[in-house]
Amino acid sequence: MTLALEREVARPRRPLLATGARLPEVRWAALALLLFLSGWTAQALGAPTAVSWGLYLACYAAGGWEPALAGLRALRERTLDVDILMIVAAIAAASIGQVFDGALLIVIFATSGALEAVVTQRTADAVSSLLDLAPERAALIDEGGGIREVESASLVPGQTILIRPGERIAGDGVVVTGASEVDQQAVTGESVPVVRGVGDDVLSGTVNGTGALTVEITRPASDSVVARIARMVAEASETKARTQLFVETVEQRYSMGVVIATLLVFAVPMLAFGEAFDAALLRAITFMIVASPCAVVLSTMPPLLASMANAGRRGVLVKTATAMEGLGRTTLVAFDKTGTLTEGAPDVVSIEAADGDADGLLRLAAAVERMSEHPLGRAIVRAAETRGMPVPAVAGFRALPGRGVVGVVEGREIEVVRADDADAAGTLVEVRVSGAVAGVITLADAVRPAAAAAVAAVRDATARPPMLLTGDGTAAAMNVAAATGVVDVRSALLPDDKARIVQDLAARGERVMLVGDGVNDAPALAAASTGVAMGRRGSDLAIESADVVIVRDELDTIPQLLRLSRRAHRYVVANLAIAAAFIAVLVVWDLVGTLPLALAVAGHEGSTVVVALNGLRLLSRRAWER
Repeated sequence: MTLALEREVARPRRPLLATGARLPEVRWAALALLLFLSGWTAQALGAPTAVSWGLYLACYAAGGWEPALAGLRALRERTLDVDILMIVAAIAAASIGQVFDGALLIVIFATSGALEAVVTQRTADAVSSLLDLAPERAALIDEGGGIREVESASLVPGQTILIRPGERIAGDGVVVTGASEVDQQAVTGESVPVVRGVGDDVLSGTVNGTGALTVEITRPASDSVVARIARMVAEASETKARTQLFVETVEQRYSMGVVIATLLVFAVPMLAFGEAFDAALLRAITFMIVASPCAVVLSTMPPLLASMANAGRRGVLVKTATAMEGLGRTTLVAFDKTGTLTEGAPDVVSIEAADGDADGLLRLAAAVERMSEHPLGRAIVRAAETRGMPVPAVAGFRALPGRGVVGVVEGREIEVVRADDADAAGTLVEVRVSGAVAGVITLADAVRPAAAAAVAAVRDATARPPMLLTGDGTAAAMNVAAATGVVDVRSALLPDDKARIVQDLAARGERVMLVGDGVNDAPALAAASTGVAMGRRGSDLAIESADVVIVRDELDTIPQLLRLSRRAHRYVVANLAIAAAFIAVLVVWDLVGTLPLALAVAGHEGSTVVVALNGLRLLSRRAWER
């Protein structure tokens, strides 16, 4: 977003800890962790058994009541999940004296649920804040020509509103009178304001420039572009929230299998072979311990969490383990243009002076533009300052709404006005001296220095050329595509157009990673298999909708992240094989022989330690750089 738009719509993002503090899942998980650590400390210091047991059982209650309730609800719906299996395993562990193991299992599941709740709430907060883009009040022009303030949400098609200079537009509509430049970057992603006059469409949430506009509303507030973006993000986020890790896809079968097998291990020896009740119960409890999902859960999480930590040290925030796992399955990468492949702000790329004096032309234009707050004007002044040229004073400065600026410099009237050229790769600004055209300055959104290399590396990593999705015009989009090596370009897209393209690709079996930074990218970020937001310039909604945030806007981290995710997947598969082997050996031992309880616990915990340490290997620098 431009600085002017940031001042208009940005509001401080709620700190992560503050978001978590207001969620009951986080508070209960924190309490469970505190009680577990307290019990562990008491046990290590040799406190009375009643003290450590009391703390561990309190941990059970704090972290286990919610999964237990969820498990019971699932049972009422005739389904079985790992929640209820975890509770049963924890209680079984306590019943044979292994309360530490059960409490650890409770803490693991409670923490996982708390993290999921935080991510979900952050997305909901971001969607709610999006609606603040549109102002709460609008200046309604009644039939008699009078103006009165009304709620923006009450606007209906056919009504007319006044948009004063610098105000945000309160609803989607068409310009009836007036001319101005409108900053649409928050909604369409266009890097420079666009001229809007009679008959042109304007969008809610965009910022008016220096001219006054009278706008006839064409859509109700509930169907405005901003409202549609909010709905699309919410719907896509809800759909993605149902995406599960590989281990969770077999949750039902695994849980049901363990429960049925435990009952059989308990009942068959008594009924078929006359085994004593106590012996059969001990064997069944031992079976439940060795078949419990601790090692399986830790097979998945340590590699993914280690990968997330490794990426975090390199300036990449991966929000969830699900996102970390899904990154490696990406088949196609799509880039936004403005603020992603480009710097997101216009820059002077060429100066054509009629008399051949490019520096002199820039000097005159900068003198007038120095008084302007327009992004193009700031870019011209910045170009003059970069060249170290002295900028003379201006007198009689005034803005020409929807056109440019004018002023007197060294006794001559200097006009700097926008020139229309749909085929230009950038924005053309015409400089007139005393009414005569003295030259043209071309400005364009500068391509990031690392963009071309990042595009090539992404193409190598996915074996597919990436795609460019942008709200800018065709000429500007093709110019960036040529500079970066992108061949598939989709331009002049509104937010719902981007989301629809991503959804169509997904329907064809593609797993799309979308990289963007603006509010206009948020629906597509949420709809993509993996959404990646640029952190420095990214809007609040884009950052909250995305699964990954590149904190320092370093595009070259994207291919490295893809490779790291694939490596993490290989570690997950290896860990699952290790955990399965331990479980198989211990289960067979328990079934065909007599597995001592101490050895069962040692084997179970040993497998957990092995898979955890194996996953932590992904914390190394080598894992990122390979």
